[in-house]
Amino acid sequence: MDSNEVREKIRQGESLHCEFKLAARKLPASFFETVCAFLNTDGGTIYLGVSDNREIEGISDEVAVQICSDIASQSNNPQKLDPPFLLFPQTIEIASKLIIAVNVPISSQVHRANGEIFLRSQDGDFKMRGTHQLAGLVNRKLSLFSEQRVVKGIKSTDLETALFDKARKLMRSINRNHPWAILNEEELLKIGGFSGRSFEPPAEGLNYAAILMFGSEELIQSVLPGYKFDCLLRRDNQERYDDRLTIRCNLIDAYDLMMGFVEKHLNDPFYLENGLRVSLREKIFRELISNIIAHREYTNPAPGRLIIYTDRVELDNPSVPHFFGRITPQNVTPYPKNPTICKFMLQLGRFDELGSGVINVNHYLPLYANGARPEFIEQDFCFKTLIPLTCSRDSKDGVQDGVQDGVQDGVQDNSLHELNALETSILKHCHKPLSIKELLGLLGYSSRNRNLRSAIQKLLDSKLLAMTIPEKPRSKNQRYITIVRAESKAGNPPV
Repeated sequence: MDSNEVREKIRQGESLHCEFKLAARKLPASFFETVCAFLNTDGGTIYLGVSDNREIEGISDEVAVQICSDIASQSNNPQKLDPPFLLFPQTIEIASKLIIAVNVPISSQVHRANGEIFLRSQDGDFKMRGTHQLAGLVNRKLSLFSEQRVVKGIKSTDLETALFDKARKLMRSINRNHPWAILNEEELLKIGGFSGRSFEPPAEGLNYAAILMFGSEELIQSVLPGYKFDCLLRRDNQERYDDRLTIRCNLIDAYDLMMGFVEKHLNDPFYLENGLRVSLREKIFRELISNIIAHREYTNPAPGRLIIYTDRVELDNPSVPHFFGRITPQNVTPYPKNPTICKFMLQLGRFDELGSGVINVNHYLPLYANGARPEFIEQDFCFKTLIPLTCSRDSKDGVQDGVQDGVQDGVQDNSLHELNALETSILKHCHKPLSIKELLGLLGYSSRNRNLRSAIQKLLDSKLLAMTIPEKPRSKNQRYITIVRAESKAGNPPV
């Protein structure tokens, strides 16, 4: 979400999917009522620091830091929002004023804020009254999200205890004080959204998401017999396969098995980020495999497939379409296909903020495959992803050389954007990730001034420069890196 996009949203005013709130000193008292209404209805975005009449009032740096911290902690607190739903606030500077944007997707569950259920209409948030409205809301969500369908007769004792232990271990690996890691099985199922109720026919108990996450292979196949992931290697034998892995197990282990298949058959070139070696292969395929798991329609009998060819990787997944056509970092709209599964995978450290997959793969694939660009295409009942593999598997340094060439080509091609001397210099220096302090030293500045802030923001908005931690723009560990423009070398128009 860049500043130009936010300006346009603010210009259009409040709507069914957009809400403005002032936040001069603290998080507004009605904030979680709107979060609850968006979760229960069709999702939306809250802009903090903007008045009802579209005036950008702004928020001070100190207050913004505290508000972002409050949102993160309180959205995970069932006393405030039940069931919890972790949110990711984003700070954005517009006309030298700071605002906070909070994207809230539609949820497959019914949420309460301070014990009350809220819905969204064109006139704002309103409190639900009457069981007839609740029944309508629940059944609408069940028609949209099959993961919430209740299976009669399945209890927590029918699930695999070892998978709960593995989930707790994964939570502690990303946060040793993770509040969910101390919960027992019943508590974890409740807070994770793995139990629910339906009205027609009446039923209450564990849902498809619980069985997919914690069930044995036998239990999963008895409830969802069409569920399967197929991993194929087709380098020599294009008609059949050179290697195959069929997965029908729980989603926690399915992720590990698919990542293992990728690690077995794809190289991992040397690459440094922030002075440390990182795995580009893991950065890319962690996102792709998380997405294929989190957004699959599990009632569809078609398998989800990951196919490795000599020159590309293709992924296709049966899915309920929300957007038709090609998806790019510019037009990506977060819309969870299985919100409960997404939310729990996020707690395990295997899923990031909605929409981050498209952005991160577009960022890291050019570094991995010498300027290649991914394709994300949503079609009728199928989501397809194409990942070109253009770098040599025998070279450890080819990717880095391609990055350097791509950076220089992109900077020298003035047809890409009208860049001034400062903007061009920033792009040249940021061929490797740099902190603001490091960039100031290379540019000969003693402190950050308005011209430098403006130049960096312009490059970020133009997608020529990227943050290494986009979800935390003001992080002390933030670095900036030039986005590769290697396509211009081959004579193709830059994208």
